[in-house]
Amino acid sequence: MKSPEDLIRSGISSFNKGEFYDAHEYLEDAWSDYRLSDAKLIQGLIQLAVGYFHITNLNINGARGLFKKCIPKLELFKKNHRGINVQEVLEVARKAYENVISIEDVKDFDWTIVPRIEYGGEVV
Repeated sequence: MKSPEDLIRSGISSFNKGEFYDAHEYLEDAWSDYRLSDAKLIQGLIQLAVGYFHITNLNINGARGLFKKCIPKLELFKKNHRGINVQEVLEVARKAYENVISIEDVKDFDWTIVPRIEYGGEVV
């Protein structure tokens, strides 16, 4: 069984490769299998990943809902936490949410609005 740190690293690495479903799977394993003191942060990252995954599936309403849900969870961690650049991720999540609520067709989503998530102070 992988450690929570290994699962989180794998999840963030998958996210950074645009493998949003895999990112969600790794992060969800860490979130559900371990009692983490920062479980809300991990849950926020899961929701962010699934929001982007919904865009790839052309599910605009699902993306809107998950981007909206992830923001308050990420806001709980104003400072960088676990070496994750939470502030940058939060800013980009807000922009992604603003973008997805401003468009009618999910195909118009601006794919330049995807954060590069750091873990341990580096992009993995």
